[in-house]
Amino acid sequence: MPRIALMTVGCKVNQYETEVLTELFRKKGYEIVPADGPADVYLLNSCTVTATGDQKTRQLLRRMKRQNPSAVAVLTGCYPQAFPEAAAKIPEADIVTGELARGRIPELVEKALQTGERIIDIPEHVRGELFEPMEVQALGSRTRAYVKIEDGCERYCSYCIIPKARGPIRSKPLEDIEKELKGLASAGYKEVVLVGINLSSYGKEWGLRLIDAVDLACKTPGLKRIRLGSLEPELLSDEDIARMATYPNFCPQFHLSLQSGCDRTLKSMNRHYDAAEYARIVRVIRENFQNPAITTDIMVGFPGETDEDFAASAAFAREIAFAKVHVFPYSRRPGTPAANRPDQVPEPVKTARAKEMRQVTEETRVQFLDQMVGRVEKVLIETTHLALGYEGCTVNYTPVIVNCGPEYCGRIVPVKITGRAGERCIGEMLDPESL
Repeated sequence: MPRIALMTVGCKVNQYETEVLTELFRKKGYEIVPADGPADVYLLNSCTVTATGDQKTRQLLRRMKRQNPSAVAVLTGCYPQAFPEAAAKIPEADIVTGELARGRIPELVEKALQTGERIIDIPEHVRGELFEPMEVQALGSRTRAYVKIEDGCERYCSYCIIPKARGPIRSKPLEDIEKELKGLASAGYKEVVLVGINLSSYGKEWGLRLIDAVDLACKTPGLKRIRLGSLEPELLSDEDIARMATYPNFCPQFHLSLQSGCDRTLKSMNRHYDAAEYARIVRVIRENFQNPAITTDIMVGFPGETDEDFAASAAFAREIAFAKVHVFPYSRRPGTPAANRPDQVPEPVKTARAKEMRQVTEETRVQFLDQMVGRVEKVLIETTHLALGYEGCTVNYTPVIVNCGPEYCGRIVPVKITGRAGERCIGEMLDPESL
């Protein structure tokens, strides 16, 4: 039985797609082994959002080949799709494929194992292509599952290569989503996260909206929690937010991609909202949901960003009081308009701004966690065991360490939050029968 090790770099969509590949190889008779051990095949599902991601991809491929130089190494995902020529030149990659050859990867691996041939197979995206049929029936944990319902992006932000990597918007048919959700519920999953490359555009090609998928998911018997992945904020209507709030199993955690709190920078980025519109959407969410968590991404050092622009962005982040923020410096991506701008911000300035923005957003993170203290929340206990107990999460995705035994993993239990320990809260489990 050949052994295969699969590794993912990047977002929840990539993680889901790696799970799909894992099932494909398992059905072909492969033994799935850890990525840090010996294998006959190594597969790396790559990300290309930043130059750092590309560098990490090359480093991981080199590490894989050192473990077994005779193994077949597969490079797939966003990096080869966006930069096919650069990916094809990576000597450690024996098979290089993009986003559209995923279903044929087992076949390509069999060919490479038998012939030793190096294979480059990267079909290009075309207008009108359909959503790739895919379904996950079993994942590594039994608490939370990710379901990809949308692919592609047509926003064309001036810094982003993802439209080239992922192609046009295409959506998973509702009947296929329903089938997958019912299968996950039957397998014992309590929580499902709907994810996509531009999730807010779900169903655009058919006249549907994301709320249609949310309605379906929230009505699926057996699923206790429905959560959404990253969203483009201006595509959330007030009506849809209000409809989401009617479902008791919809989780009030919204990851609304911000990028900058400065209007001048947002316009330069080709984002489709301004700070006032973003703040209004957050206000509508907070009016409809009790104690929601608003999380986001903030970029610093975008070309042309002045000290005044950065100060405006930091002030806006403080004003919104995000529950959690991923802060990152701008990274030049060849093939995007921003990469060619002459007003690039020096690296030391980007580093300093990232540090300052993290300080601001860490303050709002602590404030959010502290205001959770004293509340009684339903916590989904997961399998991560820490010094103080097992980690779990509330409906608004607050991490809580609960002093309980492993028999509660995968269960939703009432917890009184008693304090904060760094980036997590701590809590005492109440009588589970009180739910």
